[in-house]
Amino acid sequence: MDFQLLIDGLLTTLSPVNLLLVILGMMAGIIFGALPGISASMTIVLLLPFTYYLGIIPSIILLVAVYMGSAYGGAITAILFNTPGDPAAVVTAMDGYPMTKQGKAGRALGLSISAGAVGGIFSIIVMLFLSPPLSAFALKIQSAEYFALAVLGMTLIASIGRKNPIRTLISGGIGILLATIGLDPMTGAERLTFGDIHLMNGIDFIPIMIGAFAFAEVLSQVVERNSSGSFNMSSKIPLEGLKLKDMWYHRWCVLRASVIGTMIGILPGTGGSIASIVSYGVEMRTSKNPEKFGKGAEEGVVAPETANNAAAGGSMIPMLTLGIPGSPTTAVILAALTLQGLQPGPQMMTEQPLLLYVIFFSMLLASIAAFIGGRLGVQIFALMTRLPYSVLGPTVLGFSIVGAYAVDNDLFQVWIALLFGVIGYFMTKYDFAPSAMILGLVLGKMMEETFRRHLLVTNGDYASFVTNPISGVILLIAVLGALYPLISKLVKKNSPNDLTQ
Repeated sequence: MDFQLLIDGLLTTLSPVNLLLVILGMMAGIIFGALPGISASMTIVLLLPFTYYLGIIPSIILLVAVYMGSAYGGAITAILFNTPGDPAAVVTAMDGYPMTKQGKAGRALGLSISAGAVGGIFSIIVMLFLSPPLSAFALKIQSAEYFALAVLGMTLIASIGRKNPIRTLISGGIGILLATIGLDPMTGAERLTFGDIHLMNGIDFIPIMIGAFAFAEVLSQVVERNSSGSFNMSSKIPLEGLKLKDMWYHRWCVLRASVIGTMIGILPGTGGSIASIVSYGVEMRTSKNPEKFGKGAEEGVVAPETANNAAAGGSMIPMLTLGIPGSPTTAVILAALTLQGLQPGPQMMTEQPLLLYVIFFSMLLASIAAFIGGRLGVQIFALMTRLPYSVLGPTVLGFSIVGAYAVDNDLFQVWIALLFGVIGYFMTKYDFAPSAMILGLVLGKMMEETFRRHLLVTNGDYASFVTNPISGVILLIAVLGALYPLISKLVKKNSPNDLTQ
């Protein structure tokens, strides 16, 4: 490591103009990230024209700051209104929204901000010191490992609905079925399109997510005629969750989620949603009180937010060192670098080392700025829940419609969102867990494609999924995780205390 370049990178990032761009990018990322359906990649695409008038370093600083800010923003509306800003925040909503309904919106927001900051900074430090070996590891990950990772995420679905596990599994099955709509990824044959051209490319999970959460929540409030405010909250929202002792109390949860998020983030094509799902599942399995998850467990907010923000930094590693984007957002950043005449990869690491340090420090400063801005904004964010629902409901509905339409500028996506709003309302009413449907949709497509691709490469060798060391270990963990509740019940049933009673 060249310490002179490190210092030059820090000083360049701390110049007044660049520091202002970090703050503006972070704010834009949080604001747009909180809007349902407006992803980080979409926000960066909107800002690309402005980068033409900036130099190489200022434009990259702006885009990277937007990326880091958006990782924080998605959790805000997920916690406050059960309206995830992005797919990764779906997992956060499962415990964040119950905390809000319990009058703990400030604490939930504080925990998400603090955990996100730690996860982001962890991955950035890893990016600085371990980028080359981690990139080499990422290249060794093939279809079998991706399939095993998807299976590991699938084991979470059975754990979400402990009250009605059968209905939860049905919800997950519906999500997997939705993932099969469109053209077959291997043969190109139509599946469940019913001759509709809009379904040829499948159903995007964003309008389904918006419908099943945002529209369904608005419909629920309207049906219950709760137009005077939904939550029992004090006029002063405590800034709990922002103290160091709270993060120390959750230190092992934060550490596990940071490692999981960073490692999953470096795998091309995964991103924060997979990292959030896996970290939530791991935390639930290792918790002494797993029955609290889904009812407002603090670890249910800390784990996915830490992993999501760690994945944001992790996904930059293969993009910078190999020129392979780790997520859709880093793919857009890669395009922005290319437009500036740069080619990320080993060549850029040798020819533009200063730029790498600038990217590192801009990500670090954006994480710190998002933490400070989030802390100052907790009061404002949480007090939004005190607005009359006659104002809040139409506002959420309006932004959700815009988010659904923005997927591909087609009203068909809005109709999909409205349809799943009704479906999501009845699913929630009868304990069918819409979150399980979303997880099945996100993981189902990845699981099918990687499963079939691996069989194609290995000429139908099913045993290779298990004989491959990495995928075999992941599948073993998935099986043990699925059997853990049954094993723990048997152990408790046969414990000495039970035998003596």
